[in-house]
Amino acid sequence: MKNKLLYTFLFTFLVVVGLCAMYFLPSASFCGQPLRKVDLLSDIRIKKEMTEPVDSDTLVLPLPVKPVFVDTCKSGMVCIEEYTDSMGYGMTRFYEALEKVESLGRPVRIAYFGDSFIEADILTGDLREMLQKRFGGCGVGYVPITTKIAGFRPTVHHSFGGWSSHSITDSTYFDRSRQDISNHYFAPSQGAYVMLKGEKRFLSRIDTCDVSTCYFLTLDSLRLTVSVNGREPQQFLVDGKEELQAVSVNGRIGSVRWNVEKLDSTALFYAVTMDPYRGVVVDNFSTRGSSGQQLGNIPMSILRQYNRLRTYDLIVLQYGLNVASDQVMNYTYYKDAMKPVVERLKTAFPEASFLIVSVGDRENKDENGELRTMPGVKRLIRYQQALAAETHVAFWNMFEAMGGEGSMVDMVNHKPQMANYDYTHINFRGGKHIAGLLFETLMYGKEQYEKRKAYEME
Repeated sequence: MKNKLLYTFLFTFLVVVGLCAMYFLPSASFCGQPLRKVDLLSDIRIKKEMTEPVDSDTLVLPLPVKPVFVDTCKSGMVCIEEYTDSMGYGMTRFYEALEKVESLGRPVRIAYFGDSFIEADILTGDLREMLQKRFGGCGVGYVPITTKIAGFRPTVHHSFGGWSSHSITDSTYFDRSRQDISNHYFAPSQGAYVMLKGEKRFLSRIDTCDVSTCYFLTLDSLRLTVSVNGREPQQFLVDGKEELQAVSVNGRIGSVRWNVEKLDSTALFYAVTMDPYRGVVVDNFSTRGSSGQQLGNIPMSILRQYNRLRTYDLIVLQYGLNVASDQVMNYTYYKDAMKPVVERLKTAFPEASFLIVSVGDRENKDENGELRTMPGVKRLIRYQQALAAETHVAFWNMFEAMGGEGSMVDMVNHKPQMANYDYTHINFRGGKHIAGLLFETLMYGKEQYEKRKAYEME
């Protein structure tokens, strides 16, 4: 029998040489993710230092506006940076509203806009509870008529039927001129209903509320019924108007069911709320996959009508997960696209404070196969801060508050776990942690506001 040992050795040698040579191939990626290099000597090789690409421009941030009586932020805290001008769109108006929470005659309202980072009331649910414990209030606030993820939001039991639902995320035609502040609209059929029930297990102060309101548009008369806590329905006859309308029912409300009994074919419904008489309301406006630019398509007339019927004292804009990239270092295009969005919201809600919250940490694997903060994240944050400076609003660096570079890995590895294995999204434990950081920062900011006010009165 012929000896094959030499051929076996040669074949093995060629395979080893080929695999070693593959190390020198240029970096490659698949679906936007860098592929790890083939490296037989990885255990003994000194790993390549990964350096961040240099930005293609020189973005210089203006200094934040600091009160004359305070020089530094509280130790261990990432404070809100104020870039307000004489119009005062920083945090002052929100702090003033909190100061008058007992006498304001309505709740202090926060509109919290964001992407999938806050979906299902993650972060906002805990922030709501913290603020309501401190300043009073109850209920989960604004809930769109239907949802594609029923049961995913644990802060409210939500059921519905008889609706044609339309969202900015639809793959088919979406009429932007008909949307509400949450980028939805809902057309009812005869007998359509929506029911909300308070949740007792997840967080406190959301099992009951004082007021439930239904928001809608109708050009013709409309008949609605509402049943509170399963009792005999009340009836509302509504005249048609060309502007947003709201009908409310009061009481100690554990559950509420709104029914459309008689309708106009042009009627559009938007949301049902569970609110307090006074205290704090936090409305969650999350849109999966959003960069925030879709807010610029909401009709100005609708925004102004919401300002009339549901006045907000603080508007938070938290985006970036769907903008940050491993390949892009210059986000001037995004900053310039978001500037008119912020200015548009400022025009529609002239009495509100505005806070831009940066993107959080996001990890991906480098060519050595190791997790690192995506380079584009820290670059994007600079442009988000510049956006706040150029629109004269407030800014909070959530990335730094989380712990900065590598903090998402720490949250994933935390026991119990606080973030998902995509190293991008937090879970409810992580949401509570970050909500606590933001709450503490807001309360410190309010203390500084009160000190400034006392200083100015001297």
